[in-house]
Amino acid sequence: MAAQKFYVVWAGRKTGVFTRWSECALQVNGFAGARYKAFATLREADQAFKDGAEAHIHLVARREPAPAAPDQPSASAPVAESYCVDASCPGNPGPVEYQCVRTATGEKIFHLGPLAGGSNNIGEFLAIVHALAMMQKTGETLPIYSDSRTAAAWVRAKKCRTKIARHEYNRPLFELVERAEAWLAANTYPNKILKWDTVHWGEIPADFGRK
Repeated sequence: MAAQKFYVVWAGRKTGVFTRWSECALQVNGFAGARYKAFATLREADQAFKDGAEAHIHLVARREPAPAAPDQPSASAPVAESYCVDASCPGNPGPVEYQCVRTATGEKIFHLGPLAGGSNNIGEFLAIVHALAMMQKTGETLPIYSDSRTAAAWVRAKKCRTKIARHEYNRPLFELVERAEAWLAANTYPNKILKWDTVHWGEIPADFGRK
């Protein structure tokens, strides 16, 4: 399960500390000048709310902004009606697993693994394609968030460009990769693949909480 996050809203429809992203999103989505940030513990969140936004937000502003992914819109908050995917892989290569959740609620939609001999980027690649194939069947056109630029680029290229070698022990994983590549080659999709802004929004809701 993903680790619990606590969301501080300094400027929004309501201010305070919220325990669910869906509650935080109601306060900040579409609110001009919204100021908020995710924290790992309730104690940190309570202290941050007392400190005020300037004690925490300005630290983010000094960082060099990362270039936006091709499909990434300019937004102060993630699109609530969307899915998020993430992968976990201790080691490179290592046992990899991935999952997908609803962004607004954290409801788990699917989970697969662990599978031997993979990487985080392979897991994220498979998760994105899995979500695309799922929504093709359901007719959904919602965007998908991933915090891996590499995996998103592989999906756009329709090719998993990993440098990890295929062996007998990781054959099941690479069979999934081949199926994903074949699906991408045979299908188109309307869904946008967006980059999760970890700096401003905290960990992606699909995070395994193992960092």
